[in-house]
Amino acid sequence: MRATIQRFGGHLAGMIMPNIGAFIAWGLITALFIPTGWLPNETLAALVGPMISSLLPILIGYTGGRMVHGQRGAVVGAVATMGVIVGSEVPMFLGAMIMGPLAAYIIKKVDEFTQARTRAGFEMLVDNFSAGIIGGAAAVAGVFGIGPVVEWLTERASEIVDFLVGQQLLPLASILIEPAKVLFLNNAINHGVLGPLGVAQAAETGKSILFMLETNPGPGLGLLIAYMLFGPRSLRPSTPPAMIIHFLGGIHEIYFPYVLMKPRLILAVIAGGASGILTFLVTGAGLVATPSPGSIFAYLAVTPKGGWFGVILGIIVATGVSFIVASALLGFGRGSNDEETPSTEPAAQEA
Repeated sequence: MRATIQRFGGHLAGMIMPNIGAFIAWGLITALFIPTGWLPNETLAALVGPMISSLLPILIGYTGGRMVHGQRGAVVGAVATMGVIVGSEVPMFLGAMIMGPLAAYIIKKVDEFTQARTRAGFEMLVDNFSAGIIGGAAAVAGVFGIGPVVEWLTERASEIVDFLVGQQLLPLASILIEPAKVLFLNNAINHGVLGPLGVAQAAETGKSILFMLETNPGPGLGLLIAYMLFGPRSLRPSTPPAMIIHFLGGIHEIYFPYVLMKPRLILAVIAGGASGILTFLVTGAGLVATPSPGSIFAYLAVTPKGGWFGVILGIIVATGVSFIVASALLGFGRGSNDEETPSTEPAAQEA
């Protein structure tokens, strides 16, 4: 089951990660030019709406289609995504993740059926018309079917998140997020679930705390500091470069093996994540886009004007709590000579 979830998460992340540059561009434009941004500009702020409602979903649908059936799948996926965009009033990231691969899969099967049955000289005609017909039909289906359904699901998910925020229960999300992260499901959680919901929230309020639930580098940094001071002596030299890669480079996977070696340390990152989220809530912190990779530099780049205090404080609190709990679980260095070195091979994966 874990392998299945990982594959599914990998497909979701595979549609998002190649387009991270576009997300960062949108986030920077938003942070700079909206009325509450650093350099308010009404003309340039007009880029924000079309990018979030059209450009980013189409890129996702295009990439998802390409993953399934190359360039033909990409084109059909982009056309199909346009349907869910028109059929919904919320940013259609989830719809793009569905329609792009689905339309590409259909054209792939149609191509397999027609290739052996098309007379010589008619290949281009059949290929172009089949792609046009399927793309158009998928776009119509998106307008009347997939778009409204995904919009309804997005609204229900947003209500759940709003309930957690309103009841001050959002820190409990760390109980699910942090264990899933160390199983290398971080990209699926962030880009497949929290990111789209955060984008919808940021479009209304100008910022979202949802961008910070999974990406906070504080819990991992606190864990690595505890390992550096109190972990197995054979591991201590490896933690300073791991901290640089994690905190400055944003590659969170680097600390996952340290948790997997001593599973009880998951309590440390859960405590750190929950305390960070609580701090973000109390201070009203939020980001304008997903900080990807989850480094301190990416965080500061997408922090809205006037939001520095809450964002930095949340990272510091998460780091401190994770460090204290991890240090206690490591016995403050007692018996550290008897520990074994974990495999850091999985950490090579990209965040």
